[in-house]
Amino acid sequence: MDFGGGDDIRFERIGRAGVVTLTRPKALNALSHDMVRALARALDAWEGDDAVALVLVKGEGRAFCAGGDIMQVYEARRAGAEPPAGFFSDEYRMNARIERYRKPYVALIDGIVMGGGVGISFHGSHRILTQNAQFAMPEVGIGFFPDVGGSHILPRLGSYGMYLALTGNRIGAGDALGCGLATHTVQADDLDALVAALTSTDSPDEALRGLFKPLPPETDKVALSAIDRHFSLPSLEAIVHSLRAAAQGDDFAARTLATLESRSPTSMAVAFRQIGAGRALTMAECMNMEFRILNRMLAGHDFYEGIRAVLVDKDRQPKWRPAGLDAIDPAMIDAYFAPLGERELGL
Repeated sequence: MDFGGGDDIRFERIGRAGVVTLTRPKALNALSHDMVRALARALDAWEGDDAVALVLVKGEGRAFCAGGDIMQVYEARRAGAEPPAGFFSDEYRMNARIERYRKPYVALIDGIVMGGGVGISFHGSHRILTQNAQFAMPEVGIGFFPDVGGSHILPRLGSYGMYLALTGNRIGAGDALGCGLATHTVQADDLDALVAALTSTDSPDEALRGLFKPLPPETDKVALSAIDRHFSLPSLEAIVHSLRAAAQGDDFAARTLATLESRSPTSMAVAFRQIGAGRALTMAECMNMEFRILNRMLAGHDFYEGIRAVLVDKDRQPKWRPAGLDAIDPAMIDAYFAPLGERELGL
């Protein structure tokens, strides 16, 4: 079964399921434009196929999917070419499509899931994580923002979603289940049995019966209380001030403050505004907003500097512009959210 995507993504009909396997394990299954387009074609075909009862998405190797293939963005900039906004346009449209998909959409996540991987998994009806899963939206650490529907997912987690957006920190399967990101957790040793059950039934919930094993949160109640206290505050400046005031005698506050101080100030300011706005928006409206932000990020400095520092030179010493939150002009942040005219995503 070939919807395109070459050797990086495999499509199969197994029993009652349309099965998608990401097959770029050496690249942690990072999404390319061809993979995005191929998955979109498969979803179109399977939604109207009565023989397909559900869609199952999984990855080979130690990652489900670690994100989008952002090096293409960096290489385009270095070559003086137009940034690949078309990749993001197709990706965002697919993210919105998954959220409104009319059949069960089941993601089996065993390993790392970040960025673009979140976009092809956490908008579906069933998000099943093993004890090996690690979730993150780490974009603020590379001068970007939590896209692929982050503005729809994260606001619905309250202050915890704001914490994930602004820090980019990883969480385990127990925390993901506890906050509602995951719908189920299973043991990795049971994955083969679960796949066999999912491909032989019309009901994912029936397949999960007996295999769903809730995992306890990895983050203790004291830290969760601190997250709620700091990250429920009404401004980014208030969050930083609160962490700074508590940092002297509080290891959690000190660590979290140090994390925020390493992130792109522009990215954090955009993310704070984005997550706040997303509370009142539909998924389609969130994707339209994110596409506006994306186009401004592609025209700016910090995204490319973040890629350089983390993936190219690997010195992990990004030089953000501006360098601190105190230099952020609110009008500059407003511009990220301004309409694009004829270039709108238009969902």
